[in-house]
Amino acid sequence: MTAKQMTMTKVEQDAMRAVTDHACALHAAGRAIVFTAAVVLDGQVIATARNEVSDSDDPSRHAEVVAIAQAAKAAGDRDLSGATLLASCQPCEMCLATMRWAGIGRVIFAAQQENIADTYFRFPKLKISDFHAACDRAFDFFGGVQEERVAHIYAAKGDA
Repeated sequence: MTAKQMTMTKVEQDAMRAVTDHACALHAAGRAIVFTAAVVLDGQVIATARNEVSDSDDPSRHAEVVAIAQAAKAAGDRDLSGATLLASCQPCEMCLATMRWAGIGRVIFAAQQENIADTYFRFPKLKISDFHAACDRAFDFFGGVQEERVAHIYAAKGDA
């Protein structure tokens, strides 16, 4: 799924491999919540994160939100215009909103909403294309990158 044809940079490709490697390693280690993310800005990875909800009992500590917070701190600015968010799974509604508040204009992800359990979204009938249209296409998205590596992690029970 794409908002428009996107070409990934070498740094983004490497970061995506690291994101999916991290998710697979967490899953293999028996972690119950396995989401990972990274932020690339100016040709370098400036943040990597995993979901911290279970560690903190804070429902907002999704991997993407944690990575965006780390990236803002690393950049010294909450405006991350020009950055790319990479995630092991399609970002949920909260993560997409955080991405927009940070000014991030590109998101690349592995597992796509239509291929995973609805339980990963609070508004499962809303698709990323709905969010894309609702903000006048202010961000580009590219899903399914390395999806085959993580699909088993996000499958509905009985689908894996």
